Order: sequence, then C-alpha cells, then structure tokens
Amino acid sequence: MTQFDLSTHTVQLNSGYAMPTHGIGAYNLLGSTCIQSLHAALDLGVRLIDTANLYRNEREVGQAVRTSSVPREEIFVATKLYPNQYADPEAAIAEALEKLDIGYIDLMLLHHPGRDDVKAYKAMERAVTKGHIRSLGISCFYIQELQDFLPRVDTVPALVQNEIHPYYQDTDVVQYIQGLGLGITVEGWYPLGGRGHQGELLSDPVLTAIAAAHGKSVAQVILRWLLQRHIVVIPGSSNPAHILANTQLYDFSLTDGEMAQIAKLDRREKHDWY
Repeated sequence: MTQFDLSTHTVQLNSGYAMPTHGIGAYNLLGSTCIQSLHAALDLGVRLIDTANLYRNEREVGQAVRTSSVPREEIFVATKLYPNQYADPEAAIAEALEKLDIGYIDLMLLHHPGRDDVKAYKAMERAVTKGHIRSLGISCFYIQELQDFLPRVDTVPALVQNEIHPYYQDTDVVQYIQGLGLGITVEGWYPLGGRGHQGELLSDPVLTAIAAAHGKSVAQVILRWLLQRHIVVIPGSSNPAHILANTQLYDFSLTDGEMAQIAKLDRREKHDWY
C-alpha cells in the first residue's frame, strides 16, 4: 500500500522519495506560454511538473524551474522517454538531462509499451545508480503489459501513469496495481477528460449536482474523486485562475455515496489511443 497522505498533499514513493499528490501537466504548453504557466503554478504552490520528450518543451520546463523563486529541491519534475528513443536509451536519458538542465530528474517514465521498453528501463535503472534519476515509472501500462513487464526488470516502478477520468475509470487496473503490495503509486492523465471531451464531462449532471453541494467546481470534484482513490492528479492549464482552482482540493471531501455515484459514470470510454 502506498503512503498517500492528503493532509501533507504527498505520497511516499517506494523509491523513498516524497511526491506531491497534485501537480501540473505540461502537455500542450509551448514556448513562453509554458514558462509563464509553470511560473504561475510554482507561485501558487504547485510543486509537481509533468513533461515528456514528446511534448517538445523540456527546455522550457527546465528554464521555468531554474528561474523560479522556488528552490530546485522543492520541485518534483517528471519526464518520459518515447518508444522511438528506446533503442538508444543512454542517449535519450542524456538528452533529457541536457534539455532540462536541472541537475537530476525526479521521475522518469517510459511513455508507453514498445519495442525495447525493457532495455530502456534497464538503462534508466543504471541512471538511478549514477544519481541522474531518482525514481522510475511507466505510463499506459495495463494489466497484461504489467504482468509481462514487471518480472523482467530489477526495480519495481514507483509509479504507473494511465488515462483516468470519470468516463474511463480504469478501475480494474487501479485495483490490480494497488493490490500488488509493491507500493506502486497510480497517477491519472487526462483527469478532466482530455482535449475535445472536457465540455461534456464538466457539464455532466451528476458531477454538477455534487459540485453544487460542496460549493466547488466540477473540475475540483473530479480531481478530489481521484485523490480519494489515491491517484495523483496532473491537470494541465495555462490559465492562472484554473491552475489555482486545481490546487484547492483539500478543504472538502466526497462522501461514500458521492464516490459511488461517480463510479456509476464509468463508460470505459477512452479518449486517447494508448
């Protein structure tokens, strides 16, 4: 069981490091918008930033971290290798370190399963021993992929990051991961449904009623629902008001009845291909 603490807003990873339970996803944040958005997030208390080679903004993320008034050691930065990098993982890791230029990477993930994913992960394991990476994770791995992958690596992943939102709750996978007893933390991407799908989700009548009962927004209810399932949330935004709202998740809680209502919304409706 992971040590998920809503009072400190942190989860103790099986790697020994503490990770914030909420952060900001840098997907679709480019150029100066990325830097400005991350500065705003850090100023508003966000301490977890999620990026990836695929997002083409690791340099901007690194610049935002280096030029922030928040000390580097207080910021948790996660990035990912894409499958087209798995064949030469040492070069890929070196590239991420160079682009970010923040001394070390708090968490590196495989973006999703692919040829040479075990090879890439083993290179990441070696980078941990050198102090270049602190924790390892994987993304878009489901039960079959996990059953194939885990016996082939030496370091149990600290985190699995999958698409999770009320219309795609990934319940069987979440329960499987949390039931392994390996201390693997679950993180949800597209927590608000993803581009092109947010409108329907944020106007869902069940969620709207629950939000009204708490004096909160639907987005805050969804993020709180994930936190109460012990799932880390990384919503993305370039709007400071939305970034702030996405942090205001700890002054209310959903009842068991409300959690059950949201559970019934699951359509197993995936909003991305992997």
